[in-house]
Amino acid sequence: MNLRQLLSHKFETAMLAAGIAADCSPLISSAKKEGFGDYQANGVMAAAKKTGRNPRQLALEIIEQLDKGDVIDRVEVAGPGFINIYLNASWLASALDTVETSVRLDVAPVKETQKIVLDYSGPNLAKAMHVGHLRTTIIGDALARMLEFQGHQVIRQNHMGDWGTQFGMLLAHFSDQLQTVTAEVALEDLEEFYRESKLRFDTEAGFADRARAYVVKLQRGDAECLRLWQQFIDISIRHNEEIYRQLKVTLKREDIYSESRYNDDLKILVEELLERGIAVEDNGAIVVFIAEMGDKKGNPSAMIIRKKDGGYLYASTDLAAIRYRVGQLQSDRIIYVVDARQSLHFQQIFAVARKAGFASANVALEHYAFGTMMGSDGKPFKTRSGDTVKLAELLAEAVTRATELVAKKNPQLDAKACSEIGRVVGIGAVKYADLSKTRTSDYMFNWESMLSFEGNTAPYLQYAYTRVRSIFRRAGIEPGSLGDAIVLDSATERALAIKLLQFAEVLDQVIKDAFPHVLCNYLYELASTYMAFYEACPVLKEDVGEAQKHSRLRLCNLVARTLSTGLDLLGIEVLEQM
Repeated sequence: MNLRQLLSHKFETAMLAAGIAADCSPLISSAKKEGFGDYQANGVMAAAKKTGRNPRQLALEIIEQLDKGDVIDRVEVAGPGFINIYLNASWLASALDTVETSVRLDVAPVKETQKIVLDYSGPNLAKAMHVGHLRTTIIGDALARMLEFQGHQVIRQNHMGDWGTQFGMLLAHFSDQLQTVTAEVALEDLEEFYRESKLRFDTEAGFADRARAYVVKLQRGDAECLRLWQQFIDISIRHNEEIYRQLKVTLKREDIYSESRYNDDLKILVEELLERGIAVEDNGAIVVFIAEMGDKKGNPSAMIIRKKDGGYLYASTDLAAIRYRVGQLQSDRIIYVVDARQSLHFQQIFAVARKAGFASANVALEHYAFGTMMGSDGKPFKTRSGDTVKLAELLAEAVTRATELVAKKNPQLDAKACSEIGRVVGIGAVKYADLSKTRTSDYMFNWESMLSFEGNTAPYLQYAYTRVRSIFRRAGIEPGSLGDAIVLDSATERALAIKLLQFAEVLDQVIKDAFPHVLCNYLYELASTYMAFYEACPVLKEDVGEAQKHSRLRLCNLVARTLSTGLDLLGIEVLEQM
């Protein structure tokens, strides 16, 4: 039970004793302004309105029934009925003792674990990964880390695009290239390879017919065609694996369950939907009309699951994927981290999956949409020539810029150390700049702000961590050797203690709403609170007594551990020295 849950439980009990119905929440939240307590109970006004009672008098009655125990020092009524809550300093210190001895910082695993399929990244293997794949990849990976930290069984699914008509074009070009160069050389630049094959498809006589023939061979399982296709896929995947390695993303090759894996089920699935009357033939195509998603005129939403030419679409493979994930993987919850432009698609998919019984009401189907990375011109981020920015090039530039910045700030560093710090800072900066923005919003890409060592950025937090760790090196003390009790004498020590104890409740909130920026904001607030503490409460000065020094060092250690754990859950590395 985290701190907010503990306070909520106490006030819910008091409200029941004061004659308030159980469906009225105390609405416990951390105080936003100094002088208004550590937490506040803001639900009295709503409860008073519902019961027809005076809110201030009702607040006083709740306080009379409240069991403060050793957690709450005092409470007071503010304004028309808000209750300010002040926590007991001795209890705060004791609670920090518990956190310090816990490997998990006293974050309790969930009582009811779920098997959760998390669908994210999903690049098209016909092209190099670009900036459009960044958000799905790092948001999805952060959620996977946090859900596992909670104790859930997370099954990562990388639904890569590796099938369809475009592969006929690619395979025809690939076959010609292999006559003069190796497969690795041919596919060294996937984007250029795609452009070359598309140009031939559009301009070269006879090439389009050859490409279509390859599609037919591929769909019919021709051995030579499949061999070429597999070679193409293997090299493409290696390109993506390099990106995942750089991003410190936890996706592995065994997590790939691409479109082609569902190929054998598509014909069966469509025939089943036809037999059950869920799908119908319409102008040669097979379509599902979804009445519950109709427009204002009553026209149903239409979703094509097989084209006139017999080809299948994303809708076909996504339905097959749901059937597999529920039927074979026995998932309790399926989460898709896909951009907001696909919202209608997933609404349709989920509606048809429910109607067809592929996913019962007990299985959660969730689409976590996200906004677009924008350039300085307010349009989707592109190169100066208007091309899509390759993710490999973006990450390389991030590392280069960070390395130059580190070298400028620390000219005494040797080249190897500077390079490693630049890598960690550069990759962390790109990831954090994205994760720290509200998931559903677009955001402006800006090198200067994301690489800044000031403000809510990865470099600031990474540097804050190294500063805390440097205290122990200067003191010549290992954190585990500190024996004196934590004592919270000052307001800044108290504020830091409360912020440290909020880690568990923040994680619960992040996972509940799938908004990683909430964790980012918390870590920034923690680092800022620590800086205020460090300035007001000397740790290693000669006039600081041994017991007080140990108490403050223990607070420092908890800050370092919390920053490190929080950043790791976001997939961002820390360094012992910068």
